[in-house]
Order: sequence, then structure tokens, then C-alpha cells
Amino acid sequence: MARWCYRHRLVVLVLWVGALFGLGAAGTSAGTDYSNVFSLPDTDSKQAYDLMTKAFPQSSGDTDTVVWRSSGDAGPVTGTAVRSRIEPALKEIAGMRGVGEVAGPYEKNGAARISRDGRTAYAQITFTGQANEVPKDLVQKVVDTAQGTERDGLQVELGGQAITRIQEPPTGVSEVVGIAAAAVVLFLAFGSLFAMLLPIVVAIMGVGSGMMATMLLSHVTNVPEVAPLLGSLIGLGVGIDYALFIVTRHRRGIQRGLDPEESAVRALNTSGRAVLFAGGTVCIALAGMLVMNLRFLDGVVIATSLTVVLSVLAAITLLPVLLGLLGPRVLSRKQRRRLAAAGPDPAEASGPAARWSAYVQRRPRAIAAMALVVMAVLALPVLSLRLGATDQGNNQESTTTRQAYDLLAEGFGPGFNGPLQVVVPGGADTTELVRTIRATDDVAQAAAAPPAEGITVIQVVPETSPQSVGTDRLIDRLRDDVIPEAGVEAHVGGVTAVFKDFASVTGDRLPYFVGAIIGLGFLLLLIAFRSLVVPLTAALMNLIAAAASFGVLVAVFQWGWGTEFLGIGKEGPITAFLPVIMLSLLFGLSMDYQVFLVSRMHEEWVHTGDNARAVRVGLAETSRVINCAALIMICVFSAFVLSGDMEGAMAGIGLAAAVALDAFILRTALVPAAMHLLGRSNWWLPDWLEGRLPHLAVEAAEPPAAPPTEPIKGAGLIKTAEPMESSSTGGATVVHGFLRTFDGDPLAGASVTLVSRGGRQLDRVTSLADGSYIVSVPAPGAYVLAVTAHGVAPRARHITVGGGPLVYDVELTDDGADLVN
Repeated sequence: MARWCYRHRLVVLVLWVGALFGLGAAGTSAGTDYSNVFSLPDTDSKQAYDLMTKAFPQSSGDTDTVVWRSSGDAGPVTGTAVRSRIEPALKEIAGMRGVGEVAGPYEKNGAARISRDGRTAYAQITFTGQANEVPKDLVQKVVDTAQGTERDGLQVELGGQAITRIQEPPTGVSEVVGIAAAAVVLFLAFGSLFAMLLPIVVAIMGVGSGMMATMLLSHVTNVPEVAPLLGSLIGLGVGIDYALFIVTRHRRGIQRGLDPEESAVRALNTSGRAVLFAGGTVCIALAGMLVMNLRFLDGVVIATSLTVVLSVLAAITLLPVLLGLLGPRVLSRKQRRRLAAAGPDPAEASGPAARWSAYVQRRPRAIAAMALVVMAVLALPVLSLRLGATDQGNNQESTTTRQAYDLLAEGFGPGFNGPLQVVVPGGADTTELVRTIRATDDVAQAAAAPPAEGITVIQVVPETSPQSVGTDRLIDRLRDDVIPEAGVEAHVGGVTAVFKDFASVTGDRLPYFVGAIIGLGFLLLLIAFRSLVVPLTAALMNLIAAAASFGVLVAVFQWGWGTEFLGIGKEGPITAFLPVIMLSLLFGLSMDYQVFLVSRMHEEWVHTGDNARAVRVGLAETSRVINCAALIMICVFSAFVLSGDMEGAMAGIGLAAAVALDAFILRTALVPAAMHLLGRSNWWLPDWLEGRLPHLAVEAAEPPAAPPTEPIKGAGLIKTAEPMESSSTGGATVVHGFLRTFDGDPLAGASVTLVSRGGRQLDRVTSLADGSYIVSVPAPGAYVLAVTAHGVAPRARHITVGGGPLVYDVELTDDGADLVN
């Protein structure tokens, strides 16, 4: 498929551009129909909600609040000076098209909207539609009209979901910042503008298609508003990373002597396979959210999985097209000049990555111990994790919604922003129940509304804030003690109770969810790498990474370490659904890095059977690209702090921390150190299990060797029957030459080995008395020629063999062997 896409570039490019613009046109014309459906069957708050829907079937639009506070010489809010400014503004707002009703404190039965000290009052504005349906220009007009009444001594603020929408930064700011940061990292890594653009273009195509498709799907299924944000977050991360892995392999192939088409095909046949496998593991991890049986998460699974699938599809079909369009220009000018002047690069990895890999091999115990200590310290805060919900009290202090929240809390008590509803069905007498609730600890107010349809609703205002532990305890006290003792059937509802139940349900089902995604990941790695230890190690590392990342999340968002500095508002509990989403994404991304790291190790292990070499080579050749990919993901995820959404900021910071810890500590240090300590047992699999597992190759099989001509053996040297004939058809040929010492003396008895690019030994001979050698080459291509002799260090060099015999003379010194053409 890669070769077909490479050769039919125009067709594939037109299909992708047409699909993107087609989805964009359809999505724009259809619009969005996102909905936040919190369905919690068999919970007390759900029963209360159902009863209230029955009693009040008229579904009103979004209700927002205008709050004003007088101070100094302005007098009380009921005074003429304040009322003459506020009342005309409320009437003007009530007359705006799209506003259904305005209930203020200056009308009949409005005294309850004035605080006891007479300094704070509020009015409720009910729009004709839900918050996401209210035009932003209408909301802005309401805000401007209300705040236009401010003067010295009179502060006016607004709160509510519709008001929140106009505080959000422009759509796409976080994505643009993330892409810009990723572009800088890619340019530093590649040194080429064209190569830098490739992963970004692929990611934009995948994410753009995914977002447009999600918009359309919102009309046929429930997709929450946070789903597109999370979809773009994970889509940008994996889209850039997947393309990065393939482009890196392609560039390496060109630098080692392959022509661009063959290099692209091999890159897709190796790294492309790993991308397919990694994308599948991410989707499986995301699908694990379905185990939670929460309808709210179904839309998140759809949006994120669809974006990941399209990102993978772009990486394996669109990327070969772009590689074909660029050709050798995927390398920088400097790299192209060096390739032309010095020839192909050696096959063995070198540089800082190779030196670090060798260091890990020498000191695995110390490195493993240090990594474990760091992760354990970072995981400590997770012991105080508390799930809940964010509200406008968590917004930045400069926002009008946060200030309105604080004014209401100051004037009417902290619990006013999160009242509870005790719903009593059956027309029962609630007089005694109301009296008992008022006498309950932590209750500030309790009043029953007139019954409707035989259902009475008691409004209960706690003394503590909605996010307080005291409010959670009050809900439990009402359900477990107060209502049963009153002898009536009643259910506790309200937004605060709904989120408490959501957190409880999430906590109860979380172990099943974690078990499901760990089990599926274990099974996939077991089949891919034919090992019991590798998937067990991966599962343990994923749990360690999850604990440490949630520790960082608790410290920042729950303890408030740096929230104001980061511009993400006030500390509070961790959003109840975030652990499920974060664990899905974290396990999927961690599996990506595990697959790319271990697949290279496994490839080396299959060809050499040397665990130490397999781990060392695998780490040396993948650590740099894994760290680069992780740095890109950190940039993309961290940029979502600018999204204006608290849940998006939590997910961004949490995932950025998780990726950093996973890539820079676990995959670069702890995993290879542990694999060095485990030795050959890394690849152990019982014989009875080996025969029962299906075969799933992550890395490509070694290209089949062309059958060599009949060998003639003599004096320890294998010679082909027709060693000197040129093969114009691309068949077998030879490499031959002489081995000599530094002084020019012939070197007899040295071993000369020809090794494939994948590490498989193809031929091995011993030099004759005159130092001559000849090794069989199955087909033209890139190989490694290794020379070892007694008393000198072994040395290997990369060679490229054409259609005819290649002459290589070898001069060995005390420091190793220099191969001289």
C-alpha cells in the first residue's frame, strides 16, 4: 500500500483534500448539537431529577445571574441611588430578543434575592435556549448593559454558563500554540523546514477530518462539549508523533544509502506497522471507557477514537505521498551534501543516545533505583485525591463569573452557589421534614416550594461551598439519617448532588476499568512480542506512570501549587470523569512508546539472541525519537491550558506530566534497566502457550534473501561458483578484498561477517593465509561488514552493494579495523 500511495501521489492527495473539504462543508452547514448527558441510573440524584422533570415538564432555557453589590456612600441596594440604575437595565435586558424572563429583587416576592445586610442583590436571566444555543452577541449585549450601570460604590458582575462562553479565548488558540511549539521542536530535531512540515500537515489533516466528523456525529448521538477538545488534544499529539516516527525512519534510510521510494516503503513497512499497532492500542484503551457504563463518556470515546483512526490513516496513506513529493529534500541541504561527499552513514547508532544506552547497560541497578524513587515521590500526592466537579468558583479571579460567584457567596453564604433539592413525591406533608432539615448541622436555609403534580421540592442551602467536603457529608447525612427518620420517601438532587454521585460511581467502577485496559494491553503485547515478561513490565510501568501523573495533578489543581501562576484559576477537586479519560489516554500513549521501544529490541533479539545487545541497540536507536515525540506531545498538551476550559487544562497538564515521566524516566531509564536485569527471561514464553497464540508481527519481517549460487568450500573460505560476474538483474553477488595489519602484513584467521540491516547474519568466512576473503551477498542493498581478529577490537562498517562485486580492503590496527575501498 505504501508503494502504491507513493507512486499514485496525485490520486491520494486529491482524495484527502476532497474528504477534508467535504467534511468541513457538511459540518459547517449542519452545525453542532453537542449535549452533556449525565445519565446515572440507580442513583438518588437521578431519581430526584426524574421527579422534577415530571413536576416541571416545561424545560426552560439557560439561567444566568446578574449580581450587584453596593458599598460606601452608594447606600443599600434597595435605595433609590442603586435601584434607579439597576432597574432600567434589567427592563432593557428583559426586552432583548432571546431573553425569556428576568426575575429581579425589585418585584413582588423578590425580597429573597437581597442579602441580609442589604448590600448584595441578584437577578436571574432566563434565555429562550440553552447556553450553547444563545448567540454570543446577545450574551455580550447583556453583559455590556448590566455592567454599564457600574459607578463608584456599585459593582456589577455576571455568572452562568452563557456568560462563561464569552470569556473563552478564541477557538483554536491552544491548538495553534501547540502546533507552533511542536514545529520548533521538529525543526530543531530535523534541521529541515520541509521535514518539519510533514508531521504537522499529517496531524492537521487527521485532526481536521476528525473534528468535522465529530460535528456531524453530534446530530445522531450524544457527544459532550468537552469531546472535541479532548479529540483535538489527543489527535494532535498522536498525529504528529506517528508521522515523526515514520519520517525519522525514512530519513535514516536515505542517509544509509536507499533511494527515496525504497526508503519510504521500508519506513512504512517497519515504523508504519508499529504506528498501526500503537493506534490500535490507543483506540482499545479509549474503548475501555465503555466499561464504566456512563453515557456521558460514550461521546468522548467516539470523538477521540475517530480522530486517532483518521490520524493513523493519514500517517500511512498521506505521508507516503508527501515523502514522494519531497524526495531527497526531506533531508536538509547540509545532510544532502554530506551524503554526497562522504557516502552513506554507518548502520550502528552513535551519539548521546548510544552513550546513554551503554551507560544504562553498565549501571542498571542504580538507574532503576533512582527512577523508582523519583516516581514514588511524585506519586505521593495521589493519596489525597478527591473527585468532584469544577464550577465558576474555580475560574480566574479577573473573570466576571468568578467575581459574581464570590459576591453571591459573600452575600448569601458559600452554599448559595450550589443548593440541594430534596424532592418528595406522593403529595406527602413536608412540614416536619423541612423543620428537621433546618435543624440539621451545616444547613443554612431550607424552604419548600408549592407542590406541583403531587411533588414537593425543598430548596436546601448548605453552609459550605459546593466543592467542600462538608457539603458531601451533608448530602450523606440527609440521605442516610434525616430523610429516613422523617418517615417519608424523598430524594436529594441538584447539581452538587449529581456530581457527588458521579464521583462515587466513577470511583466504584474505576478498578474494573483499569483492569480491562491493562488486560487488553497485556494480551496485545503478549501476542506481538511472544513474551510474558514484556507485557507484565509494561502493565507495571503504566500503573507507575498513572500514579505519578495523578500526583502531579493533585498537587497543581487540588493543592493549588501554581494554579494562579499558570492562569488556571482556583484550586478544587479533580473533575470526576477526568481519571477515566486520562487513564485511557495515558495507557494508550504509554503503549505507543512501549511498542516503538520494545519492537526494535525484539527485532534485534530475534536476529541475534543477545538480550544485552537487543536492549542496548533498541534504546540507542529509539530513545532520541521517543524523547522528541514526547517533547512534542508535552508542548501540545500544555498548550491546552490556554483553552479557557478547566477540564481541558486539567487534562493537558496531567497528560503533559504523564508523557514527560513516561518518556524521560520510564522508557529511557527504568524499562531498559529492568530489561538488562531480567536478561533472557524478558523473552520467555511457555511452549504450550506459544502454540496457542496467533501471530501478529509489529516489526516487518526481514526481506527474503535471494538464493545464493552453489558454494564451493575450501580452506575455511566460502567462494561462490561465479564470484566475479556482474548481476544486472539484481541477483546475488559478493564482497571481497584483503585483510592486512597496519604494517601491511597479511592477516590470516580473522572472521569476516556480513550482516543484514535487521541484524541477521548472512555469511561468515575466515581469511586465508594471504589475508584474502570473500563473502556472499544475496542481493544488492545496504549491509554491515564486521571484522574480528585476535588482539584487536572488533569493528563494523556500513556498506552499499550494487549490481556487481564490491572490493573492500581491510586494514586492522590495535584500535580496531578501518575499511578502505
